[in-house]
Amino acid sequence: MAFSYVRQIFGSVLSRRRQVIKRSFLMPAGALDRDVMIDVYRPAVPPWRLLSLVLFNDGQDLKEMDLENKLRGAYEEDTLGNTLIVGIHAGDRMREYGTAGRPDYLNRGDQAKEYETFLLKELIPWLEDRYNIYHNPGKRAIAGFSLGGLNAFDVAWRNPSEFGSAGAFSGSFWWRKKEFDANHPDANLIVHDYVRRAKKAPPVKFWFMAGTEDERADRNNNGIIDAIDDTLQLMAALTEKGMAEGTDFVYTEVDGGKHEPETWGKVVVDFLRWV
Repeated sequence: MAFSYVRQIFGSVLSRRRQVIKRSFLMPAGALDRDVMIDVYRPAVPPWRLLSLVLFNDGQDLKEMDLENKLRGAYEEDTLGNTLIVGIHAGDRMREYGTAGRPDYLNRGDQAKEYETFLLKELIPWLEDRYNIYHNPGKRAIAGFSLGGLNAFDVAWRNPSEFGSAGAFSGSFWWRKKEFDANHPDANLIVHDYVRRAKKAPPVKFWFMAGTEDERADRNNNGIIDAIDDTLQLMAALTEKGMAEGTDFVYTEVDGGKHEPETWGKVVVDFLRWV
């Protein structure tokens, strides 16, 4: 009788452990002069349990990926640690995503610095006030899709005291400071250039992903589409800075993968497990 009661109590706790609680909030963002919608996914664990933190740019795409059910499955299989996942809905992507302080040649990304300020000075403190999350950057990550992936790389590279890892799904690493020059097709890529100029890489780990059908463009005519080529070139630049593939960064290539949430959803939990 006593055993049956104990089993009933612990069974209830374990079943709740497998649940995912999703909440949405509309919060004011002073740095952006607008309100930002965020979706928060957390496992149903006691409030004293510490949670890792993962921020996603383009958080509105997580619903299309059926993230809530994917998380529930990962928790049921016990293959994912307790993680607070925050999907930040995008505003003007062409202005707020990009490389902070380095707009591209058309002045796109001119509000990337303000977006970074929102993340560091407003969103993260707001989350810390409400959830029991780790303060160790090794337990915090930022990720994104396409332009959001470009931005996630940039934010983590610039702020290693806040984020220990970053994920770029089909990252827009074509971001350039000068107009395309057919004679120098791979020149003036902003992220590649600042990585190569850096004295050393920050203590951040990177997760890259691209699909073989992400696009068709091949600006340097080497037989590799730009989405993959730009990522491989960035990985080569990281290697030049002493980072090692498999340890400091990893790359996932999705055969037949396209530039869309359906493809990113196939590997989003793989990224979360890697984090």
